[in-house]
Amino acid sequence: MNPRTGGPVPATVQQDLTNPSADWWRQAAVYQIYPRSFADSNGDGIGDIPGITSRVPYLDRLGVDAVWLSPFYPSALADGGYDVDDYRDVDPRLGTLDDFDAMVAALHGAGIKVIVDIVPNHTSDRHVWFQEALASAPGSAARERYIFREGRGQNGELPPNEWTSIFGGGAWERVTEADGTPGQWYFHLFAKEQPDLNWDNPEVHEDFLTTLRFWSDRGVDGFRVDVAHSLKKDMDAAHDDLETIHRADLFASGEHPLWDRDEVHSIYAEWRKVFNEYNPPRTAVAEAWVHADRRAKYASPEGLGQAFNFDLLQADFDAGQFREIITKNLAEAAATGASSTWVFSNHDVVRHATRYGLPKGSGRGGAGADGKEWLLDGGDPAEVDAALGLRRAEAATALMLALPGSAYLYQGEELGLQEVGRIPEKDRQDPTFFRNRGVDVGRDGCRVPIPWEAAPAEGASFGFGTDKAHLPQPAWFKDYAVSAEEADSGSTLAFYRRALALRHELEGAEHLEWAESSDDDVLHFVRPGSGQGAWHVVTNFGPAAAALPEGEVLLATAEVEGGKLPSDATAWVRVP
Repeated sequence: MNPRTGGPVPATVQQDLTNPSADWWRQAAVYQIYPRSFADSNGDGIGDIPGITSRVPYLDRLGVDAVWLSPFYPSALADGGYDVDDYRDVDPRLGTLDDFDAMVAALHGAGIKVIVDIVPNHTSDRHVWFQEALASAPGSAARERYIFREGRGQNGELPPNEWTSIFGGGAWERVTEADGTPGQWYFHLFAKEQPDLNWDNPEVHEDFLTTLRFWSDRGVDGFRVDVAHSLKKDMDAAHDDLETIHRADLFASGEHPLWDRDEVHSIYAEWRKVFNEYNPPRTAVAEAWVHADRRAKYASPEGLGQAFNFDLLQADFDAGQFREIITKNLAEAAATGASSTWVFSNHDVVRHATRYGLPKGSGRGGAGADGKEWLLDGGDPAEVDAALGLRRAEAATALMLALPGSAYLYQGEELGLQEVGRIPEKDRQDPTFFRNRGVDVGRDGCRVPIPWEAAPAEGASFGFGTDKAHLPQPAWFKDYAVSAEEADSGSTLAFYRRALALRHELEGAEHLEWAESSDDDVLHFVRPGSGQGAWHVVTNFGPAAAALPEGEVLLATAEVEGGKLPSDATAWVRVP
């Protein structure tokens, strides 16, 4: 038997995921769906809710415990759907609330939980509240829901300060008042189409509690909280002379005017009360890019319960870095009662199968100049070591899936999909590309619709839909299509299915024991299995083959010969 893909899943690893355990999320494998790029049911080039429903059998066979949906709300798509017009509806291009209910029913019928994105830092500029604010006078109740200020200069023609947005350019936008005269300025951490909400306003609090109940009542099991660390802000003019709002030295203190302020946790205490109204309680995970020492506040049982750990995502493929990160995060989770989270790819970063093949790449822009220049030049998999990148990505993923805690996967990574670099400017959508031209290539490359069929009909989009996709798919996508990989027992898809099936045997005690190795390039840890014997997980980061413990090789990302694990590979070994 090939331990990479194995045969039928043993009965001992089958699991009833419909059990309403309150702890289902602690060690769940969560699959992120970017709805507009997953499956298009009506041929308009945009993925939709019925498209997701049609692929539930695929998700069921993949073996994930939950799906997380990126925003599907009505939106002008100024920022990929994170500019929300209405928090309690579905974008008509993606379907209806009835379609959403049908999708939830289908996923729940397959034993798959549903997590939805919630975007509380800002609305879109088309939201009814912001339109009301524009039509109202300065100082009105409508404007108090957002952050409006008078400008500087003789006639208020200058922004209140020189702060810049995350997407580049100024963080303030001047409005035209109802009488046609230039007026106040509003604050936007991200695109100008995303005005920041004022979380000092009780009306904002109450409206989001209503939204949490709206989706929970429809059967949603949890929430991913976008930019969870930015809601509370100190907009006192005393901070106006701050040279940049992105200064790293302010992030560890809790005193930054805009990021990670201690008072943000009072919001999540309110949310927790709502989550606990349901049985089982609704779950939540914070997207909080904060200093590692402050992450636990977001993951506390009195707050959201979990917070994304992006440490491995930002690390090089290096044994020392991986061990330090894993040790620290497991200790942090044990101290707070939270569950660790692990992630390598998502809708905001370069796919890790490509990152690990870049000359010096690790993070979204590449850790080194070579990786960054590859992206800015519109890199193509042929121009990186795609084979090395995929080999390391599978090794890293196998290690991650054996760790205690939740594993977050991004659509297409189970296919080994590479980043799409060569996207014509006319087809690009990400505001970071246009606001930082020549500096940031943007995030479109990981958001290209995934391929389902290797030989699509003429004009179709590799089975994504019946017509061209909203972001162009390169010809080499055929090699990564689901249909091609399902026919290959040695494919990345086969590996993911095998690993996710076996992973359920590890669910239990949320700890591991490090096994010492004489080779600094080898990580070896032990976890108890649900059957006989312990599981030894070995990852070889180095150039030379590494010896494996004697036992049954349950899974290996490369062929094991003579009891030796090749370079850039991971094996799971059951030892009696």
